[in-house]
Amino acid sequence: MANTRYAFTDEPNKSLPAKLLYVTSSSYGSDWKSLEHTHYFTELFYVKNGSGQLLADHRPIPLQKNDFAIINPHVRHTETSLDATPMEYVILGVEGIQFTFPGQQEYTVFNCRNNNGHLMYYFTSMLREMEEKKEFYELVCRNLLEILIVSLIRYNNFQFDVIASSSKVNQECKLVKRYIDANYSEDICLDSLASLAHLNKYYLTHAFKESYGISPINYLNEKRIQNCKELLASTDYSIAEIARLSGFSSQSYFSQSFRKGCGMPASAYRKAMRKT
Repeated sequence: MANTRYAFTDEPNKSLPAKLLYVTSSSYGSDWKSLEHTHYFTELFYVKNGSGQLLADHRPIPLQKNDFAIINPHVRHTETSLDATPMEYVILGVEGIQFTFPGQQEYTVFNCRNNNGHLMYYFTSMLREMEEKKEFYELVCRNLLEILIVSLIRYNNFQFDVIASSSKVNQECKLVKRYIDANYSEDICLDSLASLAHLNKYYLTHAFKESYGISPINYLNEKRIQNCKELLASTDYSIAEIARLSGFSSQSYFSQSFRKGCGMPASAYRKAMRKT
């Protein structure tokens, strides 16, 4: 008798901070009025049949059978269908996380025909559980949602950010975060961020920290340090040039920030990375 046993080597990770708000199954008809709207939560959108388009931030994106769309919080969007091939789709409303995509986009669409049976299983299973509401259905839905999110991370290399409370992430804080993500190498200060968001800088600091667990300036420094680490490991730029390219205006401030964030000087980090 052959017997193979696998055991956890560490304590399993805690549950993902995602909360399922609803599951909707829709068939697009001629009486459907398509209106642009936003949510404070993330939507996962799966096209079962038919074709149409997603309109996200005023950009039309074609949709077809087995397309999967992820729409982060506060993105203005709607969906429309082609009369000849009406869309059938399932939508999950998910609170507590938002995804990170290439190019600083806040939404994405991809075709998953190769995994459609696998991914569709989780959608239909959650829909059935919500309809029947049998004992422990909430627990089943939570576990199915976590597996779906892990599948997206594995198959598409998506990452996600934890949102302490999605309802508290207002448009202004989200705008500031996206601006920092795209412009961290520029000359940015708290006053300029507050001006961008049309908020008092003290209120902005409080609201941003409440939403993301970190102040906007500390978040800016983390983005700059991360870029410095990548350049130290992969280029031959001087440390002074790397500091400048990453947005640090002062070599001394860069040195202080890097040591604080990484526990070692930039030169030691570069040396350590090149030994690996």
